[in-house]
Amino acid sequence: MSYTIIDVAQIANVSKSTVSRVISGKGYTSPETREKVMNAIQELKYKPNAVARAMVSHRTYNIGVIIYRKDFPIVSHPIYGKILDAILAAAESLNYSVFVSTDKEMSLRSADYMLEKRVDGLVLVSRLSQEMIGYIDSFDIPYLMVNGTAENNQVIQIVNDDRKGGRLAADHLYKLGHRQIGVIAGPQEHRSHHLRYEGFYQRLVELGCEIHEEHMYFSPTSLFNDGYVGCSSVWERSHETNNGFPTAIFATNDMLALGAMRVMVEKGLSIPQDVSIIGSDNIDFANLSNPPLTTVHTEKEKMGQDAVFMLNRLIQKLELNPMKVEYEPKLIVRGTTGPVSSRSQQ
Repeated sequence: MSYTIIDVAQIANVSKSTVSRVISGKGYTSPETREKVMNAIQELKYKPNAVARAMVSHRTYNIGVIIYRKDFPIVSHPIYGKILDAILAAAESLNYSVFVSTDKEMSLRSADYMLEKRVDGLVLVSRLSQEMIGYIDSFDIPYLMVNGTAENNQVIQIVNDDRKGGRLAADHLYKLGHRQIGVIAGPQEHRSHHLRYEGFYQRLVELGCEIHEEHMYFSPTSLFNDGYVGCSSVWERSHETNNGFPTAIFATNDMLALGAMRVMVEKGLSIPQDVSIIGSDNIDFANLSNPPLTTVHTEKEKMGQDAVFMLNRLIQKLELNPMKVEYEPKLIVRGTTGPVSSRSQQ
């Protein structure tokens, strides 16, 4: 049977407000009365509900998650969905409830919603404006960022080393003998896509390779369809010049790579005999393509899990170092990359 604070008050023969004072530790209660209340709690094996716990600890045991993303999908996204699942699982293990909000415009509306819910802390997923940081700071609430960066280096950031991921992709293709390499890059205002492209491009330059302009496409989104459009554009522009179609392509996420693969199949190209392709993220779909997609693995689940554990330490005012957590990427070689062939160079 589940007992309430009223039952405790009846057993102890005191008022409900007296029981509340004993539980919260606020206000005066005589030692005799406090003992009666504690005995009643023990007799009933009473466990305070969420409201009572909040009275005692000055916490609601709620945390908020705001996902900033301009385009759909959001919650069902192969990256953000994985991060959110990990956040929910970690929060449950620490007895937190989670409020989730999505915001396309990075407005103050979502922050206001969370503050109205009196959350103990916030997990902010993706990009964040300086205006938003200042607004949240004014409420003195613990928060951190996942998969995004901010101008304020005092904001705790949990990210992947995306620049290194781009360099890993460049090294892999170069070692396979590819020198005529293309790239399909996602939105450059997004941290991950920008750093992956930057790392990839810089590494190729270091290796003495040049990416021709007609072999580059900068996509407005990171979705499958834009990978298809991007590869189609590279195909058309390549055949208008003497450089021809690249022997390998790097896409800054797996969905763009999968979209590009459809174009290659439609054009009659064999993967990887005619053209190699590599993506980034290692989403579930990457291992389901034909052939399975070579990709750079990023720590999606670990980002969400660590975000909750670190936020919990902030809420409890425990020491937390470092201010930035950056996970190492890992190259996952599958069937879409192979040695450059004389046929693919023709």
